[in-house]
Amino acid sequence: MRTPEEYYSDLKKMRKNIYIGGDKVGRDDPRLSGNIKVMQTTFELAQNQEWEDIITAKSSITGHKINRFTHLPQHPFDLIQKQKMIRLAATRVGGCIQRCMGQDALVALSVATKEIDEELGTEYHQRFLAYLEEYQQKDWAAACCQTDSKGDRIKRPYQQENSEAYVHIVEEKSEGIIVSGLKISITMAAVADELLVVPTRALTEKDRDFAVAFAIPADWENIRLVTRPVWLRKRKKFRCPYTEMGVSESVVVFDNTFIPKERVFMCGEWQFGRRLALLFADSHRFSYTGCKPAVSDILCGAAALVAEANNIHHSSHVMEKLSEIAGTGELAFAAGIAAALYGEKTSSGTFIPNVIYANVGRRLMGEFIYHEFNILTELAGGLSVTLPFEEEFLSEETRKDMEKLMKRNSDISYEEACHIWRFVESLAASPMTSWYQIAGVHGGGSPIMETITLNAEIDHEAKKNIARYLAGINKELDQSKELWRKPANLTIDQR
Repeated sequence: MRTPEEYYSDLKKMRKNIYIGGDKVGRDDPRLSGNIKVMQTTFELAQNQEWEDIITAKSSITGHKINRFTHLPQHPFDLIQKQKMIRLAATRVGGCIQRCMGQDALVALSVATKEIDEELGTEYHQRFLAYLEEYQQKDWAAACCQTDSKGDRIKRPYQQENSEAYVHIVEEKSEGIIVSGLKISITMAAVADELLVVPTRALTEKDRDFAVAFAIPADWENIRLVTRPVWLRKRKKFRCPYTEMGVSESVVVFDNTFIPKERVFMCGEWQFGRRLALLFADSHRFSYTGCKPAVSDILCGAAALVAEANNIHHSSHVMEKLSEIAGTGELAFAAGIAAALYGEKTSSGTFIPNVIYANVGRRLMGEFIYHEFNILTELAGGLSVTLPFEEEFLSEETRKDMEKLMKRNSDISYEEACHIWRFVESLAASPMTSWYQIAGVHGGGSPIMETITLNAEIDHEAKKNIARYLAGINKELDQSKELWRKPANLTIDQR
């Protein structure tokens, strides 16, 4: 497994193909430093013996110890450990740990390639396993490139006037394929070793050229990353870990890009476009039942701190609001536990979460994310956006004035109060705030996709059957389809 230093060293060796603010830059551009710091945390924790059972796992391919972010879950306990890993790691970086997207793409590809082979007689799965062995051995971090720019949303991919709206196959050769198109809103692509590309939607036979999945280095020839990094103002005195972190989003441009055959995992199998798209989406929504409870932990802690700074922490309405934040996070986490326990083993050997519980947990967090931020800002008051700059707290001329401003709770020192209010400013009123709010709604797919998935998966007839029995229409209650009766078995060996 790589160290944080080795990861960064490998990044700096990559070809310059990132564009930020009109500049063509390498991975050592300071605007990416916060994003890199988040990613380095996933390598740093894997070196910590206290985290070994959480962030490391035994490879199902080689039997070697690997970073869990490169692991394919094999049973419910693996999924629970993944969920715990994401939640705990996310609290170390102030929110999104980002590396789970690559793992979720690996999960989706492992299942889909096996199913395509079983139905169509292709050889994608062994090709994928060979790639995964190298991925695990080199401890790579990947960005999942799923969301296409989509163009005219009313039209299907093959109907688009601009075919670049979806990544598609331009030409097939014996040694590989050539692809073109745009993937958008791709988190951490600028700091990834690899790009894992999967379809974004269900496809028809006429959409065959858009049914493509592959893996490629992020600095590969004829790939451009047009990147929007988000970072916070560096502190002069009141430093804190949160302001050292950041994120970036990229438009990934494939410009007649050659993909070697050994890295192609879908090439025209349009029948599996929906399956592969949802395998990633549902696995990633399960990941949200780890990371979004961590965001709730952070918001709840910040709200409790600022309430104490305002000396209102004993008020009943404050305690009620804190319980709302904490309760929402724990409900989503519980949905993730249920998704793991009621998941299923696929023919590939990969264990995937239950679709209903994964989507329920994700949907809950998406609906409440703005409410949680609202509670924080309500308890903090307007100071999170009216707080003078840090320099005024350091200047000899204005420091005494700022000490008066901070004097609210006599049990909290001036220094501690400054740290609290600066943290609230960064958390509730910064570019990172907007990123977390919008990502909280749209990450892993827009809310409508969760609704569509739930309506497709929930057995409404089974629920009507209960109502028919209670209404006296049916004399017997058919319990065979009740989901809660069928949890996966967790054995001691799986622990």
